[in-house]
Amino acid sequence: MATTERSFITNVWDFFCSLKLTLFLLISLALTSIIGTVLPQGALPPEYVAQISPTKLQIYSKLGFFDMYHSWWFIALLYVFSLNLVSCSIKRLPHVFKYISEPTLVLGEGMRNSFSLKNELSFSGPIEKGKERLAEFIGKEFSTPVITEHNGEYHLFSQKTAWCRLGVYVVHFSILVIFIGAIIGSLAGYKGFVTIVEGTSVNAFEGRNGTQMPLGFEVLCEKFNVEFYPTGSPKEFRSILTILENGKPVPGYSQVKVIVNEPLTYKGITFYQSSYGQASEGGEHFITVTPRNGGTPEKVAVREGVAVTLKDGTTLKLLEATQEVRQFAPGFSGPAARIEVTRKGAAPQTFISFKDFPEVNAQRGDSLIFNYDGSNAKQYTGLQVAKDPGVWVVWLGCTLMVIGIGVAFFMSHKRIWVIVSKGHARMYGNASKNQAAFQMQFEDISEKFQEIKI
Repeated sequence: MATTERSFITNVWDFFCSLKLTLFLLISLALTSIIGTVLPQGALPPEYVAQISPTKLQIYSKLGFFDMYHSWWFIALLYVFSLNLVSCSIKRLPHVFKYISEPTLVLGEGMRNSFSLKNELSFSGPIEKGKERLAEFIGKEFSTPVITEHNGEYHLFSQKTAWCRLGVYVVHFSILVIFIGAIIGSLAGYKGFVTIVEGTSVNAFEGRNGTQMPLGFEVLCEKFNVEFYPTGSPKEFRSILTILENGKPVPGYSQVKVIVNEPLTYKGITFYQSSYGQASEGGEHFITVTPRNGGTPEKVAVREGVAVTLKDGTTLKLLEATQEVRQFAPGFSGPAARIEVTRKGAAPQTFISFKDFPEVNAQRGDSLIFNYDGSNAKQYTGLQVAKDPGVWVVWLGCTLMVIGIGVAFFMSHKRIWVIVSKGHARMYGNASKNQAAFQMQFEDISEKFQEIKI
């Protein structure tokens, strides 16, 4: 019974220490990350829901594909991968520590024959003098040796950067630190979205699940403006934000410019510029209607989608307005409105009225000239709201990973033995990595070794 129980425990231990398990987990995490990149995460866009079949939508939802990085099975993969790293480290680390702390001081015949880097020196002086002279030489050219007497010989052992063998375990530890940071961010962090109309402030935002979450302070949008390319696409849109505590601006957080890739962070909460638009409520658009025969102009205030009747009975309806018309009318720029005009007894006419091109408006052959004068409608800024208390833990893990990879790949454990016997001294060298570079160093030391006079 005891043997069976021990065998089962051993098999489980070997399973978690297996390199095959490591490869399987890495491939699984890579594939699932691809799924999380291809499929939308969080609140699904209506156009995506309309395109996908109800069966697929139900299956994907149950599998957690739309919130994959928070799904139980993805978290389980991370836990098993962490356990795999810990198990491998526990199994191999004691051997590496022993290799570093208890190096081979006495070089046996078998190891001597296995080394390709070797050199020999003959001398006529006493062995004691040879030992002292060679110890001084190795200490100067390489590192201070440990001297061991064995069977009438002196074994001088010298090494450099033995600790670099721990580099791979620094990488293992860094991965665990990154996972811990990600879990902290997942449990204690959040993401959401908020829209703020110019001149107004908010003290809450909408979380992933659609619920309102308090900020603990207020964010005021002082101003919002946008610049466009000649093609009409947005070039840069920026928000001027002020943080308010108890209704008063916080020093250092007043009128802060926020643009894409330059967010605002306050009390661990970061606001990213995400979108913008024109506020639908409270805004009016102004149009001047001038009779072509030189009559008195009539100024009209109208809202989008609402029709008004002019003095002569003509109906004017504002269909839509924009602050930059380039993308709808190439060759023109600035504010414009698309309006629908219906004269008595005539069919409706739809056309664009420009603010900055009155001569174009006058080119229409109608008896009335319509000039768009702009709007008092305010714009809103759309901000992504995120808090991730584990981000600094992740950055620490990334730093440790860079250090560990640098040590593991670009440093090597270099060792030199010098065996001093009566009339002879034999030198052997070995490096854990980059043998070619160490061979050049060993050959340089060997040339000086041959010149030693004892």
